[in-house]
Amino acid sequence: MQIRRRSFIRYASLAAAGNLAGLRPFGAMNALAQTTTDYKALVCIFLYGGNDANNMVVPYDTTGYNNYSALRTANGSSIAIPQASLLPLTPLPNFSLHPSLPDVQTLFNNGNAAIVANVGTLTQPITRAQYLAGGTVPSNLFSHPDQQEEWQNAAADASTPTGWAGRVSDALAGAYNSGATIPMITSVAGDTLFCNGVSTTPVSVSPGNLGSAACSEGSECSARLAAAQSLITLSSGVSLVTEDNSITSNAYNYAKVLTAATQSVTPLKTVFPAKNGLAAQLQQIAQIIQVRAALGVQRQIFFCGIGNFDTHSDQLTLQATLLSAISPAMAAFYNATVELGVQSQVTSFTMSDFARTFQPNSNTGTDHAWGSHHFVFGGAVKGGKMYGTFPTIALAGPDDSGSNGRWVPSTGSAQYAATLATWFGVPAAQLATVFPNIGTFATNNLGFV
Repeated sequence: MQIRRRSFIRYASLAAAGNLAGLRPFGAMNALAQTTTDYKALVCIFLYGGNDANNMVVPYDTTGYNNYSALRTANGSSIAIPQASLLPLTPLPNFSLHPSLPDVQTLFNNGNAAIVANVGTLTQPITRAQYLAGGTVPSNLFSHPDQQEEWQNAAADASTPTGWAGRVSDALAGAYNSGATIPMITSVAGDTLFCNGVSTTPVSVSPGNLGSAACSEGSECSARLAAAQSLITLSSGVSLVTEDNSITSNAYNYAKVLTAATQSVTPLKTVFPAKNGLAAQLQQIAQIIQVRAALGVQRQIFFCGIGNFDTHSDQLTLQATLLSAISPAMAAFYNATVELGVQSQVTSFTMSDFARTFQPNSNTGTDHAWGSHHFVFGGAVKGGKMYGTFPTIALAGPDDSGSNGRWVPSTGSAQYAATLATWFGVPAAQLATVFPNIGTFATNNLGFV
């Protein structure tokens, strides 16, 4: 029944507002807008496919780099980046960034970005020895769909039907967004587990469609609109149909609210890169943040994403292309928050399925791994630092789950998420509700924000 209900909601919402305003919303309309005296936003940037963080954050000292270069050469191929091409981190001289990340380098060197090292899905802390002895780990490690969902639900089990952002919304929406005209969570990258709560639900927006509401299917527009309106006005004694009619009706309401709000303000001066999918998503997020007061929100969570980082072959070329899109998009978004005067109220962070093996395969690529490194940026971030523990770069070494560089995470993704949620306003007493396994870790706050 759950699958059927989701399918009905998806198609009903699309029929109601699909080309009208690019919206696939869920949930209920609230009361009139309120002022935003205590505004905060979290922005998740998901790197789909498993980003190779081993080439994103690279040892820069002579000994560290030489070890890195030697171990990234195997099976007749090398994916080591020449040291002269790497971007040094001034506050962290023993480390550097991939050459496609100059804007992230600037954010880090200016103290507006941090690195969180060797983060991965965990049910509890675990060592290499415990892992090899059959210790408890999340289900289906190294699987794309399972690890994407486990990063998004922070429950170490892909079957958990809610995301950690959704559970944060469940905990805080009543306290902070009681008068909001849209849900707390907005996705600009489709419907994702990350956004789903129990008592609250998200709105999904197609970037670039707000402010230009129009149907683009010619003669089909009238029929589509009539079908949607018939769904809205359908009276039924079946509770599921009645509920879905309400959701369809809210599609129009959200379209009107968001379009009216974004059309009522002066466009942002910050220039976002053209022909850059992630930049378009982040620009849409910035535009929605710009009208936060009109929407009556004091807390917002956004989800966006880019892929495909599943670089089993030709990794140097593919990853360079992807990171060269991410870097200016992140910088433009940070600059937009500065323009809006909310840079200390908006914290952005990356997530990804997993990292990739340190040892390359025979196709000049890498395979699925585990612990990874991530960026957090924003004015509230205690930047210019690395948090967590960088792994010992040694195949079959103390941090390798096997023999080719699948790092056992030293920090759990739940700890990473709980740190963000605490800054966002989730009380300590509610952390265990939002993050079921957080009690197994020695700390629930990594201190980066």
